[in-house]
Amino acid sequence: MSAEPTPASVAQRASKAFGWSFGNTLVLRLGTLAIGIALARLLGPEEFGIFAIAMVTLMAVLSFNELGVSLAVIRWRDDPATIAPTVNTIAAVSSALLTAVVLFGAPWLSAMLGDGRAAPVVQVISLSIVLNGLVATSAAVMQREFLQRQRTIADQVNTWLGAGLSLLLVLLGWGAMGLAVGRLIASIVFAAMILRWSPVPYRFGWNPAIARRLVRFGLPLAAASIIVFASGYADQVVVGSLLGAQALGFYVLAFNLAAWPVSIFSLPLRAVAPAAFSAIKAEPERVSRTFTRVLAILSCVAVPVCLAASGAAVPVIEFVYGPAWLPAAEPLLWLAALAALKIWFELSYDYLVVVGRSSAVLVIQGVVFAAALPLMLVVATPYGLGGVAAVQCIVALLIAAPLYLASLGRIGVTVRAVLAAIAAPLVAGLLAWTAGWVLSQTVASSFAAASAAGFLAVVAAGLLCLRHRGDLETLLAAMRSREAS
Repeated sequence: MSAEPTPASVAQRASKAFGWSFGNTLVLRLGTLAIGIALARLLGPEEFGIFAIAMVTLMAVLSFNELGVSLAVIRWRDDPATIAPTVNTIAAVSSALLTAVVLFGAPWLSAMLGDGRAAPVVQVISLSIVLNGLVATSAAVMQREFLQRQRTIADQVNTWLGAGLSLLLVLLGWGAMGLAVGRLIASIVFAAMILRWSPVPYRFGWNPAIARRLVRFGLPLAAASIIVFASGYADQVVVGSLLGAQALGFYVLAFNLAAWPVSIFSLPLRAVAPAAFSAIKAEPERVSRTFTRVLAILSCVAVPVCLAASGAAVPVIEFVYGPAWLPAAEPLLWLAALAALKIWFELSYDYLVVVGRSSAVLVIQGVVFAAALPLMLVVATPYGLGGVAAVQCIVALLIAAPLYLASLGRIGVTVRAVLAAIAAPLVAGLLAWTAGWVLSQTVASSFAAASAAGFLAVVAAGLLCLRHRGDLETLLAAMRSREAS
């Protein structure tokens, strides 16, 4: 594989990759939402909470599974095949060790998170950790080369196979274990597909000089990822340990529903944005303009949707999941608003990493975690699920947002430019929240209230996108050149 760009321009490849990524994510999220609704209604809050314990454990480990070294593949200036064997070795060894730790520690982890009955489920799902480590390099190479068509196929197979098997096993009476087994089988198939389609042959090797460079690059990211997980999932740990598995089931359902807009709008761009930023990072002014345009595009679509879901939390939960899940509406009110902030933060995270400011990410996440954790521990028992979610949202707004703005300002992205990008979407989002809240208070039918709130959010997003239609064209033009190797 050559380190030089292919004849197709970076803009053409990035835009094509984004199209595949967006279509992939849209279909995946719509499908998983439908399957998730069916599973939640079949399992009920308590059994769903047991599976949530396993997933929280899995996400904790995956956040730093391969020590952050796979991202180096995307940034590496030379042929990634030169470092792939060393990256494979680091990722495989670290993931195997972590899998062993989770297997043996499952009883303690499950009890700590609220229900010791989750231990066998945790042990089964933990086998996905080593699979994730084995394919980390191949997945990173595919992202670097904008191979989103192949990734789309693999993701679709992974999602639908896992969902179908899980649903079948739940119907057969396997409960939470059915979800774990279905997910594990799908992960095996997914890993095989990624390895098959990777442009770089899979092999192990060891180059001490490369390993030292990889560890120096990856360890700050791994540490940051641990803190990212801690700040992003500490609320679930607090809920499970202090309020129990059933409360965790309510909270995770709200968390997953709130994350749906993040997945739809943020993940497709994050699949190609780091490579696109990296391609033009030698031109600081150009890449900073590209960042603010991406931010504007994301905000136009995501902010009205997130805030409308927040305002109409009660009818949304009642209509989608049923009255048994209404306690999830209280945290959804805050978590859906937090989702809009997370979309901004994740884009900023990618940008800071690409321009070599990964240490700033570590500091921000550390400060956020240190501020949020004690507050959540204080409010969890007296204020319940809503109090925990509110703390997350308030800390993100008052602490994380100013810190990200300060870090971006140091590398040329001014506060004024950021505010200009998000001002109109934010106003539209606040109007959408107000409309959703009024509808939830005045319309008796949960279907009618939720549908009306969603319709208004889509209209607002459409008008904003029409107003910013030139930004996407400018964004693609900004990615036409790649830095010289």
